[in-house]
Amino acid sequence: MRIGLYPGTFDPITLGHIDIIRRAAVMVDRLVIGVAINRDKGPLFTLEERVDMIERECAKLSEQTGAEIIVHPFENLLIDCAKDVGAQVIVRGLRAVADFEYEFQMVGMNRALDDSVETVFLMADAGHQAIASKLVKEIARLGGDVRKFVTPPVNAALREKLG
Repeated sequence: MRIGLYPGTFDPITLGHIDIIRRAAVMVDRLVIGVAINRDKGPLFTLEERVDMIERECAKLSEQTGAEIIVHPFENLLIDCAKDVGAQVIVRGLRAVADFEYEFQMVGMNRALDDSVETVFLMADAGHQAIASKLVKEIARLGGDVRKFVTPPVNAALREKLG
């Protein structure tokens, strides 16, 4: 069984994330969405809220792609999470050159820790390249319309959380 791991904070999950999940799911039999706890980032949504949002969004994708998609919170090293879930591949989305520089460094570190796990990069769809969770939260916090960047349930959750 081919198992892939797509890690992130997903605070909140965006259409860009969903696009990467959809595309990654057709390459593996099981795609694990690794939700990083990462207290240092000070997420807007709790871990439970993020997991719930992702599970709801991925239920549809699992049916469409035929891949098993599961959500797995983690707080350890990414390479250890990959081992924990049996992933042979880590999937990362790239939006711009700056993303590549950071990810390139991470791949080198992960390979030094365990060279049996490959990393695959998927370029963001042109329509989603500008989407970043951080910017979506900032726009929503300032009263802007984020419907182009997130699904209706995620938009509702943002509105509820931010008042």
